[in-house]
Amino acid sequence: MSSLLQPRECKVTKTPQKSYGFYLRVEKDTAGHVIRNVEKNSPAENAGLKDGDRVLRVNGVFVDKEEHAQVVELVKNSGNSVIFLVLDEASYQKAEKEGVSLEDLGQKVSTGQQQEQQSPPPMANGAITAVPQPRLCYLVKEEKGYGFSLKTTEGQKGLFIVELSSQGAAAKAGVQNNDRLIEINGKNVENDTHEEVVEKVKKSGNHVMFLLSNEETDRYYTSQKMVLSKDSANLSLLPFKPRLLEIQKGKNGYGFYLRMEQNSGEHVIKDVDSQSPAAKEGLKENDILVAVNGEQVDGLDHESVVGKIKQSEAKITLLVVDKETDTMYKLGQISPCSYYKAQDPAPAKTEERVELHTEHKMNHKPRICKMVKGPSGYGFSLNIIKNKPELFISEVQNHGPADKAGVKNNDFLVEVNGENVMNESYDKVVARIRDSGDRLTLLVCSKDAYKYFHSQNIPITASMADPVHDTPEPPAYTENHQSEPEKNSLELRERASSSCSSQSAASTKADSDNDDTKL
Repeated sequence: MSSLLQPRECKVTKTPQKSYGFYLRVEKDTAGHVIRNVEKNSPAENAGLKDGDRVLRVNGVFVDKEEHAQVVELVKNSGNSVIFLVLDEASYQKAEKEGVSLEDLGQKVSTGQQQEQQSPPPMANGAITAVPQPRLCYLVKEEKGYGFSLKTTEGQKGLFIVELSSQGAAAKAGVQNNDRLIEINGKNVENDTHEEVVEKVKKSGNHVMFLLSNEETDRYYTSQKMVLSKDSANLSLLPFKPRLLEIQKGKNGYGFYLRMEQNSGEHVIKDVDSQSPAAKEGLKENDILVAVNGEQVDGLDHESVVGKIKQSEAKITLLVVDKETDTMYKLGQISPCSYYKAQDPAPAKTEERVELHTEHKMNHKPRICKMVKGPSGYGFSLNIIKNKPELFISEVQNHGPADKAGVKNNDFLVEVNGENVMNESYDKVVARIRDSGDRLTLLVCSKDAYKYFHSQNIPITASMADPVHDTPEPPAYTENHQSEPEKNSLELRERASSSCSSQSAASTKADSDNDDTKL
């Protein structure tokens, strides 16, 4: 019976910062990961995806029994091209009814069919398919290891990734089945033996950087007589990104100290004044400065870097990394400047669009909360931890507007009235709420969900939340209390961290081993 069931392999290729053009859903009382709302003339439609298709494999990894978030992660980690093995709705239901092994079925697609269906789909409006690139993947070892095996293939150079665990560290990092290993931690291993490569991975400890190529990339680079290296790699899969900050100068300067650490030669951000232009743009204590106005500062002395900053009269653009990001880039022996050189020209502040529309299961869903102001306001407090951008909810009043709308204590605030506020200053978010009138819509998520999305580098958007049903909203509270002043609609406060936010120039200058300048 299973011979009548024909899964299809669809290679979907999109342009950078665009979506694939479909929804991936897990639906109540419906088995499988379901393709929905395929947009007309989208990459998904051009590749042959259809409404109701069930996803069996993503880049060769069987996913039918995996959590929705895991499947989304595999797709996102694939960059601008992903290969789906799908089964149409009727065939999927038939396979379930007859007890057919979907995992075995997925492996029975003929080589000829795979080759035919993997050929690049025709692009709408004559658009050119993106040039294949090798990929940098940063693997963080888990309890069960990295989640892959290596093999050699007769007649082919190098080692190949096989037996990829769908929930393992390698898959999470964007590694795909049959990827060829080019570099480990910045060093070429194409001519190394199996034992030498294994030893290098072991010596790397709990973190390793791979430069990988697939068959399509190998074919392209061979045809162009080009050498595969990290200089031409796609960096979009790396979990930690450098931050490009444009800071307007205030009346008291930018609001931070710059210190050169003598032991490392790094230019490190210190003592960011709260409410300063630097703090409002997201500059943080111990950030490492990489470039000023597009010019790399590695190797320059302290005075030279300060001079570059002071040359800008009204504003500066800083490229910075935190310690974790710096460690990752150094492991791969690449400069953080490479990340922005590899991107399409775009405003630095533009938030990258979600690559595919998703709906998440419980525990990993933000919530849309609509409320109408009551006689004592919305019934919650807004808090911020000093020197951190996260805003969170507290003191939600029982049976108050926020409580009835589904807001909970310790929820993280993501959007106010449809506008993302995660990188906005505390004062600006407060102003948005106060300017909203009698009705307010918040997008919030639990602390656990926030940590999950942040760790997986997944942007939090309203499209992930369950839809809000169009139930009649309660009328706005209109009673006037002229005999007493109106209570604040929202209690706002800032909670200081235990460490002091700034030091005087005299005290920081006292450390003779460091150069330290107030900016």
